[in-house]
Amino acid sequence: MKKIVILSTLLACSLFATDVYKKCAGCHGANGEKVALGKSKIIKDMTKAEIVAAMKGYKDGSYGGPMKGLMKGQAAPLSDADIEAIANFIGK
Repeated sequence: MKKIVILSTLLACSLFATDVYKKCAGCHGANGEKVALGKSKIIKDMTKAEIVAAMKGYKDGSYGGPMKGLMKGQAAPLSDADIEAIANFIGK
C-alpha cells in the first residue's frame, strides 16, 4: 500500500510539472531542447539549481539578457512550487 501511495504521489507531481511547463514548451520545446526565439540557452542542459535561479531572477528582474522583459512576464505568475516543478521536470 505504501508503494502505491508513493507512486501515485510521484505521478501526480510529474503531471503537475508537465502542466506547468506547457506554456514554456511553445518557445523552449517539449523537452527544453530549443534555443527559444533564437536567443536563449538550451534549458535542458541547465541544472535544476540554474533553472530555479534563472526563473527567480526573471521574476524579480535581476536576471536575463535580451529576452528579460518577455521572461519576466512569464515568470511573474509562477509560485516557488511551480518553479521547482519546472526545474525538476527539465533540469539535470
